Amino acid sequence: MKKISAIVCSCLLVLSACNGKKATNTSTSGIAKISCDESFRNIMDQEVEVFEYSYPNASIMVNYTTEAAALDSLMHRSVDLIITSKDLTDAQRDILKKQGRAFRSRKIAVDAVAIIVNKENDIDELSMSDLRDIFSGKVMRWGEVFPTRLKRDSIRVVFDNSGSGVMHYVKEKFLDGGSFGKNVFAQHSTDDVFRAVQSNKNAIGFVGVSWITADMKSNERTIEEKVTDLQTKNDVSVIDFTDKIKVMSIRPDDQPQGCKPYQAYINDGSYPLFRTIWAIDASAGGTLDHGFFSFLTGVIGQKIILQTGILPAAEPVRYVETVK
Repeated sequence: MKKISAIVCSCLLVLSACNGKKATNTSTSGIAKISCDESFRNIMDQEVEVFEYSYPNASIMVNYTTEAAALDSLMHRSVDLIITSKDLTDAQRDILKKQGRAFRSRKIAVDAVAIIVNKENDIDELSMSDLRDIFSGKVMRWGEVFPTRLKRDSIRVVFDNSGSGVMHYVKEKFLDGGSFGKNVFAQHSTDDVFRAVQSNKNAIGFVGVSWITADMKSNERTIEEKVTDLQTKNDVSVIDFTDKIKVMSIRPDDQPQGCKPYQAYINDGSYPLFRTIWAIDASAGGTLDHGFFSFLTGVIGQKIILQTGILPAAEPVRYVETVK
């Protein structure tokens, strides 16, 4: 048995040294483990797909989790790169400094929180005050918001996860440190929010805008075609939303009319529910983590963000109206 084991080990050593090549970790090769807020999964999946196609020796392993868990994984050295809706606090920066870790953080995009309801819901618009009353539990039935055919139905508020960036954003935006009403429920993922809204006519859900875009033409393209477009085109067609659910218009309290979270309205501030997306990197220079961070903040990474329906932090936005 010892002789056989020795032979196997020798074979493995020979294979690993074949052609004099070793498994290395550089800015474009190796394995990188990162943590990302689950609400940004649609965006990050596309970034990883293009990056790995461009650099075949690179493997980006993404753990989609809550915003709080992503930050914890960075603080506890489980990962060196995270994607979250918040920049580091002063206390978190101090922790990284005490660990002797150089770090950098950069805003990579401006996202919006989309309000989705069942297609049977005949309400088209909600004000910011309406949302505040719904979150706090002051308003519990749809008939208290608008004279709708669902007036007797209780409002069921669904979020992706109790520790998600979306839920934290909404709580800070509307409740001033207060608590959600009894009509608020946390699911396990953004997919669960969609299922809850599609199957319950009284439900109202909250998701990142990239989850509601319906660019079917883009989905049908091969990865080769996607990369070619990213390298040669600077324009983006106006992106529409999926027809599987209904996307609400949101009206600021001091405005006569609301709007939906289209890129143009996020860009000019008309849509009131927007938040930032941050890439935070504490890896050493020359590693794959650092290379992927540079990709996210570079031209191609920013163009990918533009095509998901949200705003890139750096790439200029130019819209092209499509003729139907």
